[in-house]
Amino acid sequence: MPETDPLEPYRQKIDAVDEKLLLLLNDRARIVEEIAKIKRDKNADFYVPSREQAIYKRLFQLNAGPFSDKAILHIFQEIISASLSLEEPVKVAYLGPRATFTHLASINRFGSSIVDFPFNSMKGVFDAVNKGRVNYGVVPVESSTEGVVSHTLDLLADSPLKIFGEIFLEVKHHLLSRAKRVEEIQQVYSHPQAIGQCKHYLEEHLPNLPLVEVSSTARAAELCQKDDSAAAIASELASKVYQVPILEKRIEDNRENITRFLVISQRDHAPTGADKTSIVISIKDTPGALYKILRHFSDQQINLSKIESRPSKKKAWEYLFHMDLIGHVEDPSIQMVLDKLRSEMIHLKVLGSYPVAEAVQR
Repeated sequence: MPETDPLEPYRQKIDAVDEKLLLLLNDRARIVEEIAKIKRDKNADFYVPSREQAIYKRLFQLNAGPFSDKAILHIFQEIISASLSLEEPVKVAYLGPRATFTHLASINRFGSSIVDFPFNSMKGVFDAVNKGRVNYGVVPVESSTEGVVSHTLDLLADSPLKIFGEIFLEVKHHLLSRAKRVEEIQQVYSHPQAIGQCKHYLEEHLPNLPLVEVSSTARAAELCQKDDSAAAIASELASKVYQVPILEKRIEDNRENITRFLVISQRDHAPTGADKTSIVISIKDTPGALYKILRHFSDQQINLSKIESRPSKKKAWEYLFHMDLIGHVEDPSIQMVLDKLRSEMIHLKVLGSYPVAEAVQR
């Protein structure tokens, strides 16, 4: 008699569960389609982030394992993203090309069912959102190792768009190559920042090789598609998109390399109870001016989580201060401080209030 496979009964159980899941997912999709009809009749927004966050929060409370909350988050992000595509696909612009870390941040925030629009410049992203070609834009704003992206701050100061959300992404650099061994590599492509963030690995394992700087990590992966002697420093997503295998994983020098991205929109975000407000101000050039401004926040016990200065580019030695406050612009204490500041400074602009990102998307 042939030997019985001990795994077969378990595979049959999994198949049965999968069939139930498929039926339930399609039941959910039909409900989503009914909701879409109501929203169209009322001309209501299809994408409501507060509802999405409420779903996640409820699921985390119900989750008894063995799946972690992070796993549940990723699974339901894709379910919700696919559901939104049945109502009205979410269009997202980002700093491209495809498979960059900004693209990965967009997927982590909106799911892989988005209609994505990569742009070669940050200004292109802002213009696409401002002209209504897309619903949202995603742009990098600061890195834990490289500091702020000054161009993003400058564009925010001049744009009518609002910050609608933030995304924290752990940046994982991998060595991609069609070579079978590291010793076969003759040159390495990547973005200058990625090369700098993998300096120790390169010095130890690939010394004296040409390091070729290109426009993005995704472009580096693309260049390695037909060159077995080349390698790229890029993401796992780039490996999949451009079909270049990962030869070495996690080659970055600092495993705590986190990049913060902003979601920009024409819309304001409603209060959630766990919000952050970003503002930009230009102060009068008088002794103690900055101290007087900061004192208003202290008096109202408003936490300033960040302050960054940038040249105004309108007058020599005049600076803009970008500030992040904990709280929503509709909070009475923040409204009180902003009212006082408007009478004391040259310029004040609220860049947006949005939910505080709860965790790094890994």
